[in-house]
Amino acid sequence: MRQSQQILTHADELLCHQTPQTFATIGHADISWTEKLWGSLFARDGSLQVDVGFGKYHNRNVMDGFGGISRGTEQLTVRSTRRLDADPERVGVGPLDYEVIEPLKSVRFTLRENHVLPIRFDLVVTGVLPPFLERKDEQREPHGFRIQSDLLRYHQASTVRGTIHIDGQRIDVRDDEWFGFRDHSWGVRMDVGDPAPDVFKPQRLDQDFLLTWSPMWMRRPDGTSYEIHHYQQQVDHETTYFSGFVNEADGSQRDLHAVRDELKFDPVNRRLLGGKMTFDAGWGETRTVEIEAASDTGFHLGTAKYFGFRGQRHGQWHGEKFIDGERFSDASSPETVKEIHQLRDCVIRVREGDAVGYGIFESMVIGEHPRYGLTRESSFL
Repeated sequence: MRQSQQILTHADELLCHQTPQTFATIGHADISWTEKLWGSLFARDGSLQVDVGFGKYHNRNVMDGFGGISRGTEQLTVRSTRRLDADPERVGVGPLDYEVIEPLKSVRFTLRENHVLPIRFDLVVTGVLPPFLERKDEQREPHGFRIQSDLLRYHQASTVRGTIHIDGQRIDVRDDEWFGFRDHSWGVRMDVGDPAPDVFKPQRLDQDFLLTWSPMWMRRPDGTSYEIHHYQQQVDHETTYFSGFVNEADGSQRDLHAVRDELKFDPVNRRLLGGKMTFDAGWGETRTVEIEAASDTGFHLGTAKYFGFRGQRHGQWHGEKFIDGERFSDASSPETVKEIHQLRDCVIRVREGDAVGYGIFESMVIGEHPRYGLTRESSFL
């Protein structure tokens, strides 16, 4: 029996193999396997925000990416996808590229000039804290048989410098005026490709769902800094997944065990307005963070194909090379939010006692949530 030919890549020169395979093969056959890079970078006054991301879908032979800008209520996004094995060494697609400048410290996101929209950027992201792992995201589908998420992620609080061009205007980005977060995740991921048509799906159209994810960086009066990070999912008001840590500058992490929130959402488009989050730090200790939304809308991740967008989904094959994008003039309107979904990277200002700083807050509130004043009639993704 003839054995299929293995392929060598440049990565195979490195002394970091973990399986008896070349790096052209991964040790998992699931077509939802994804390695993903993301960044949400923003002016500290909330006036401008850049979101960027890349997805490598090894078992689908696809690489995709997006780069976009949120300015006021306006949102502009460029998307691109390509055949992965046509250029397996490149971490990039179309006009988008990613470069590691110093491992676990500094990276570069680039969107070059393109024919889709008059936006481009060249941004260097430098960590102000070490990168921190989150708790492994292990979740089964509601019926309990298939593992739908088996994912590990780290993120890093960072300053940002470089240039942005939008509609012919050049904007200089400086470390002392901009901040942001980047992450890197890998594993079996939900929401990759079209849902399989011949797989059992439980019918739960009345389900209430809440998702919140947020890294929050704060500086103390003495100049030292730290981070509080959490990720929570609730189904029918019961927590199904929680990850929470206090992350210190020396790289140490202290567990948080649960969270109780007093958040406020816009009833029209379910955008986070602010509020408080109180974390259970164990042994009777609590940590309370005050949150204020800093931008008009934040960057809606629907245009990056989260939960699908105009027939496109993460990891979907669109041919050897593909690029498109669009501009929304008002991402706050209910009509637009129904198309680009309510999940967004919302820029926030945060405070814990006399420590203050910045964060990114992702939220999705589906169904009826009386404590937020949200009815089922106003619910949408």
